[in-house]
Amino acid sequence: MSYIEERCKLWDELRAAKAVVIEEKPIKVTLPDGKVLDAVAGKDSSLDIAKKISNSLAQNVVVAKVNGVLWDIPRKLEEDCTLELFQFSSEEGQHVFWHSSAHILGEALEKKYQGNLCVGPPLDTGGFYYDMEMGDNMVSSEDYPEIKKIVNQIIKQKQTFDRLELTKEEALKLFTYNKFKVEIITTKVPDGDLITAYRCGDLIDLCRGPHIPHTGRVKAFEVLKNSSAYWMGKAENDSLQRVYGIAFPDKKLLQAWQKEQAEAERRDHRKIGKKQELFFMDPLTPGCAFMLPHGTRIYNKLQEFLRTEYRKRGFEEVVSPNIYNVDLWKRSGHYQNYAENMFSFECENQEFALKPMNCPGHCVMFGHRVRSYRELPLRFADFGVLHRNELSGALTGMTRVRRFQQDDAHIFCTRDQVREEIFACIDFMNYVYGIFGFTFSMELSTRPEKYIGDIEVWNLAEKQLEGLLQESGHEWKLNPGDGAFYGPKIDIHITDAMKRSHQCATIQLDFNLPERFDLSYVSEDSGNQRPVMIHRAIYGSLERFMAILIEHTAGEWPFWLNPRQLLVIPISLKCSDYANQVKKELFDAGFYVEVDLSDKQLKKKMMNVRLDGFYSYVLVVGGKEEENHSVNIRTRDNDVLGMMKVEELIEILSVAVKNQAAPVFPPIEKAEPKQAKAQ
Repeated sequence: MSYIEERCKLWDELRAAKAVVIEEKPIKVTLPDGKVLDAVAGKDSSLDIAKKISNSLAQNVVVAKVNGVLWDIPRKLEEDCTLELFQFSSEEGQHVFWHSSAHILGEALEKKYQGNLCVGPPLDTGGFYYDMEMGDNMVSSEDYPEIKKIVNQIIKQKQTFDRLELTKEEALKLFTYNKFKVEIITTKVPDGDLITAYRCGDLIDLCRGPHIPHTGRVKAFEVLKNSSAYWMGKAENDSLQRVYGIAFPDKKLLQAWQKEQAEAERRDHRKIGKKQELFFMDPLTPGCAFMLPHGTRIYNKLQEFLRTEYRKRGFEEVVSPNIYNVDLWKRSGHYQNYAENMFSFECENQEFALKPMNCPGHCVMFGHRVRSYRELPLRFADFGVLHRNELSGALTGMTRVRRFQQDDAHIFCTRDQVREEIFACIDFMNYVYGIFGFTFSMELSTRPEKYIGDIEVWNLAEKQLEGLLQESGHEWKLNPGDGAFYGPKIDIHITDAMKRSHQCATIQLDFNLPERFDLSYVSEDSGNQRPVMIHRAIYGSLERFMAILIEHTAGEWPFWLNPRQLLVIPISLKCSDYANQVKKELFDAGFYVEVDLSDKQLKKKMMNVRLDGFYSYVLVVGGKEEENHSVNIRTRDNDVLGMMKVEELIEILSVAVKNQAAPVFPPIEKAEPKQAKAQ
């Protein structure tokens, strides 16, 4: 008997032994709009309630939330409750739909490879994967048609998702054949606690749920790719095979998704970074970008932009050490909560670590001498290099790296100044994102499981941030348990041109680090008072923000940020001297400018400009332009803007760069360049 057959037999025995009949009794179900429906506990499910509302809703609902808890829609209601119903278009609906689809993929992988399934989560970016340990076997793209054939059979069978609560001992017995499941149960489930599992056809897996009613709800399914992975993402663990998939309740949604993916592939920052020679990665230093000259121009310009704003907004830039004795991190709490993500080493019989963040160092800077209330708020800004020991399997281009810089800032202020400083942080963020064309949303992330400090202090900080968010007028939502270990935070998610969400900015309110570092200032009445610390970043990691910008703009940089702003093209080699003269004048004015002196025809040169998409503007020069000390301006799409004096062009472009805006050209004469007169 195979492990699949033994597992199903034991499941049937446990299911029979655990059968529970819910007492049927009248209950009230309250909908989000306040409407109250009558139902019967033990008889009616969320799906039955959906049918009472409309057949269309019943056919499209994916998951329910009963009394605030996500709930399988076929599961019987047990008491008076509030009820929310979610379709695939919702975040909850997509998460559950893709989670269920991962189980379908897992069942197919078991049938084909008979390996040991590990984990199979839905992905925040869409879709899902399943990891499987399969010895010497390997998944290849040639296997995809057979995997999909098995998947289609599972979908056609409309297999239901059956939920069962198990004791730790029952779960260990059910999954005794699979060392990975045994490890999860042993390490993650406290003695005496229950754990849930789900059955779908022959697949049985540990799972919190909930799930879709049955596999037939999936109308479109694709196997996308496969790769190698490591158990728990650690290279020293077992090697696994990972298979990715995507699924939808409608074939049209799959087609739309495929179109979006094609556009995302075109915008991929790794491809554009290679084409434009911005950066590259090398296996000799995983997760650390080599920033090439043109990429460094962008990197530096991003910092220069913020430095200009720092001066206006009262921030003082500082430079802090990269290496600290671990005693610093023990004092801050990072060593206890973050050590596995730090690069540490021994030096002269003492343990040191590269800094993964700037906040403890800034606490040392604040506390190195007596501070007065007159100095507050004191705003330290730091572009220092940070290192975090991210798992190798998580490294992706510049969106997840080990070496990076942040637009990090820490504000030390009095409690009375917190409100004004938080609002100033939001205003700063709003201004910066507006420059780049990003919209954003905010969420309040509260106390995590691993935290430092007193709960009373946490409650005070969370309440204060919640009140400020309410007062700000911006939409926000609660994100329970995702705060930093030292304090709650406001996380900001920007939306790019592809409508994708990225978490970049953060504003964190911290009462704990000032306490741990015994920071104080002399108050107006000559007493010692504890400052409040606000952690703030807008870009977050500059590397990641640059990657997001590459994909947001598809590499068509705004003029002020473009590392290749201008290209001068003479219509013939006879005009080369004037072309070089124009280049020098523009270069001396501070612009990134190149000249094309190749013997290609103008039409061919413009075609290359359009294909490359590098330059914001092309300046064509001929005899007439030379006579008038002017240039003929064209866009990267070969739209002819017309002729303009070089000094006028410099003035317009300088204003654009100063204001981080697109150049504004007045109506100008449109004339085709002509050959220079023969000498």
